[in-house]
Order: sequence, then structure tokens, then C-alpha cells
Amino acid sequence: MFVFFCIVFIGVLVLSGINLYVKKSGKGRFINVSQACKLEDIDCILVLGCGVKDHKPSLMLRDRLEKGVELYSVGASSKLLMSGDHGREDYNEVQVMKQYAIDAGIDSSDIFMDHAGFSTYESIYRAKEIFDADRIIIVSQEYHLYRALYIAERLGIEAYGVPAEDVDYAGQTMRELREILARIKDFMTTIFKPEPTYLGDVIPVSGDGNVTND
Repeated sequence: MFVFFCIVFIGVLVLSGINLYVKKSGKGRFINVSQACKLEDIDCILVLGCGVKDHKPSLMLRDRLEKGVELYSVGASSKLLMSGDHGREDYNEVQVMKQYAIDAGIDSSDIFMDHAGFSTYESIYRAKEIFDADRIIIVSQEYHLYRALYIAERLGIEAYGVPAEDVDYAGQTMRELREILARIKDFMTTIFKPEPTYLGDVIPVSGDGNVTND
């Protein structure tokens, strides 16, 4: 019994250490909008999807989109990359995301859609390999950005994180607990660097975003 508890204790320490390591690795690359404006040659602003309902963004996604639009508007980058889940015909996160930006006054040609961003890892992997983006600004909530920035670093991308507004969303406690497990999972994922569900032809984010339209 003593050996069992020792193994469990060591396991908890290791997993806690991984979680803290991922957070610490990403923390130094958090910036605000003013700092983002001073960066040069940013390929795109990557907005990570997180759910739509009735063709409208969830509250969390809306806040991400608002921050992405703000960054575009102040000149942090001339391109937006909307990455999310379009794995079913009846569910299309990225179209909702793009339409939100268009409604905010952004030209459709400056907005790319990644229809196969099924996870944070896949979104960032595809940003580099499909959309040819090497220097990016990632937009998400703070608790999620630590992992996104860690993944980007491990995949050889120069990335900076701009948090969406700090709001106490419903269910946030459970969401943050799940994120701890996700950090541990992606710590392992970035060791082996598996290919995402889909790859395909390169679509440089420097071009016309309309080529990614449905």
C-alpha cells in the first residue's frame, strides 16, 4: 500500500510539474494591443474557435473575435486566420467567425478560414504548414493561451498571445481544470508532433482569403 501511495504521489508531482512548465513557458509571450502594434512582419492574427450555436458565436468566441478585429484595426497584422471546427456539414465555426469580422468592416479577402482546426494543436500546426505563417499573434482567453503559445514554440513558430477580455464565463472552473489535463496532453503531443487530421495544399496567408471560402 505504501508503494502504491508513493507512485501516486510521484505521478501527481510529475503532472503538476508539466502543467506549471507549460504555463511558465508561455507566460513571457503575453502582450497587449499596444505592444502588438509595435511588432513587425506579423503574418496573421490567429483567432482560435470555441463553439457556435444557431449560427452565432458563443460568448467566449465573441470576445476572441472582438480582440482579433481590434488587433486588425490597429494594424497589428493585415490578415486574420479564423481556425475552428467545420467537421460536419451542419456545423461551421469558421464561417460564423469570418462573417463576424466582415460585419465589423473587415474585407473578406483579408480573412482566411481554416476549416480543419479541430484542436488547438491542429490549428497551430496548420497555421504553419498550410497557411505558411511563421510569425503570428494568437487570440484566446488567458487560461488557454499558455498552452497555445507552448505548442507554437514547440512547432517552431514565433508567436505572441493577446488575451481576450477577462470575463468570468459560466463553467469556468471546470474549464480551467480540463485545461490542466489538456496542457499535459499537448506536452506529450508536441514531443511526437503527429500530423493533424488533414493537411493539403499550401494556402499562403499573404494571399487572398476568399480562396478558403466554402
